[in-house]
Amino acid sequence: MADMILVFVILAVTIVLFVLDKLRLDLVALLSLLALMLTGILTVDEALAGFSDSLVLIIAGLFIVGAGLFNTGIAGAVGHWLGQTAGTSEVRVMVLLMLIVALLSAFMSSTGAVAVLLPVVVSLARDARTSPAKLMIPLAYGSLIGGMLTLIGTPPNLVVSEALSEAGMEPFGFFSFTPIGLVILVIGVLYMVFVGRKMLATHKRRRTSSGQDSDGINAVTSDQLADHYHLYDDIYRLRIRRASPLIGQSCQDARIGELYSVTALEIQNWPDPTGQPHLAHRIAPETIFSPHDILTVRGSGDDVTQLCRDLDLGIRPKSTSQTRVVSTELGLAEVLIRGRSSLVGKTLQDIRFRNKFNVSVLGVMRRNEPITENLGTVRLQFGDALLVQGTWEDIEHLVQEKDDLIVIDIPREMAERKHTLRNGATSVAIVVLMLLAMTMQILPTVTIVLIAAVAMVLTGCVRMEDVYNRINWESVILIAAMLPMATALKKTGGVLFVADALTDSLGPVGILAVMAGLYVITTFFSQFISNTATTVLIAPIAMQAAFTLGVLPHAFLMVVAIAASTAFSTPIASPVNTLVMGPGDYSFSDFAKVGVPLQLIVLVLSLLIIPLLFPLY
Repeated sequence: MADMILVFVILAVTIVLFVLDKLRLDLVALLSLLALMLTGILTVDEALAGFSDSLVLIIAGLFIVGAGLFNTGIAGAVGHWLGQTAGTSEVRVMVLLMLIVALLSAFMSSTGAVAVLLPVVVSLARDARTSPAKLMIPLAYGSLIGGMLTLIGTPPNLVVSEALSEAGMEPFGFFSFTPIGLVILVIGVLYMVFVGRKMLATHKRRRTSSGQDSDGINAVTSDQLADHYHLYDDIYRLRIRRASPLIGQSCQDARIGELYSVTALEIQNWPDPTGQPHLAHRIAPETIFSPHDILTVRGSGDDVTQLCRDLDLGIRPKSTSQTRVVSTELGLAEVLIRGRSSLVGKTLQDIRFRNKFNVSVLGVMRRNEPITENLGTVRLQFGDALLVQGTWEDIEHLVQEKDDLIVIDIPREMAERKHTLRNGATSVAIVVLMLLAMTMQILPTVTIVLIAAVAMVLTGCVRMEDVYNRINWESVILIAAMLPMATALKKTGGVLFVADALTDSLGPVGILAVMAGLYVITTFFSQFISNTATTVLIAPIAMQAAFTLGVLPHAFLMVVAIAASTAFSTPIASPVNTLVMGPGDYSFSDFAKVGVPLQLIVLVLSLLIIPLLFPLY
């Protein structure tokens, strides 16, 4: 009994730390794991067993498979088709949007699917003459419901299937989730069209995306991005004279940005002023200035004039072609500050943004108003959009950034450059073969997923150097470190205790009441902590409750999986909710007033349909 109480205390502290959100989820899970080891609840082998669990390998492999679909432009092509097909009807746009994002989320990360479609939604909202607030929550909810459609749609589905397998019972098949998922998708779309849409306030449109063409994602060009931020209004080309004190200094030592509020964009070396200058290239912190070099800078006229006066620089005449800040080597992108970003509340100087991400910030868009002066002292806020410049390779690496930023506008030039190197048909073929193999059960699921992941690398759909960046290690470590908590609960009798309490209190009312109790507990915790962690903890309780009542556990576990995906009512319930909060200009209550009724609808649907699909006896 003492050990069980100790496990519950550790679990309670873990949940509190999850809710407070002061530490990363994976770090909290590791601290919980260490506590179980240090208190002697688990042996070393038991504590580390999660890291060798097939579930962890499956999820890591699926991140690579999803990256293959993203890299080869398949997801982007779907967004492009959506932009061309949706038209200007708000209802038509909403219906198609939810169906498309659900389809994508059934086979790839819901976060990746939403990230691909974010700029498309802004474009569609403009064409339909409606606020993005009317479409962003439907986008998020569609992606969450899409996770209910297949075994690999979301990690909780894999968790409950693995629980059945470990108990020696028939696990869920690839399409076991599809019937209930399709019903919820149809009802969810109807709910958003007839009810949810009217609950969403029409906010003033915030242009976090830069006015791309109506044909959808990647239609925006670098020049359109630059125009949106009024970038070319303050671009100057300066020549370093022979007497300039800049000569021999590095860009970092010169501190041009800090002293003059001027951003150095690129440099052209011109060793012989009677000949032709070299090609322009990005200025790095270690770049050394030489006589006759041509600097392209951005700043106010007064600041640039003062810079030239103090450092003996000459201002060259402007020309449209010469002041462009894109080239075959350099490009632009627009990025959004994420809700849990470590950058929030800090200035670009505090962050040393250029050194950290290897790109320069040219402008900040906040509430549809561009900020172009004194950028180094601007304190970043959640939802700010940044216009950044760097090499195409650095911008492509920025796309893989997961913790602090999300790229919401990728210029057409980069998309064309990138996708010509990939084979979309190959990635689709790999996914189709993977799905067929999983459906036919010719090999264990983990083997099939690993084969598909390796095939994505061998065929060039995912570069080997990108593989580890494409895996969401926070999710992988979270699952691996939380699985032993379930072991500890079983070992100390905690699972049996909770299951008995649940069946004793709700069992006399009926089996459906117990299923409803499991749904409510799961969906409640999923609003505040990871739905994967919630499922890892609740799945064994659901299994034991079914055994106590003398029924088959499949229906109980399916209820848990569905409930875990109903992260509708808070912006922190899921990364996709956090992603759409800024572009939709939502408040915390917007998610609750739209999401709670939908959660209740899904509860009723689950209790009506799941026992029919998965008999209790």
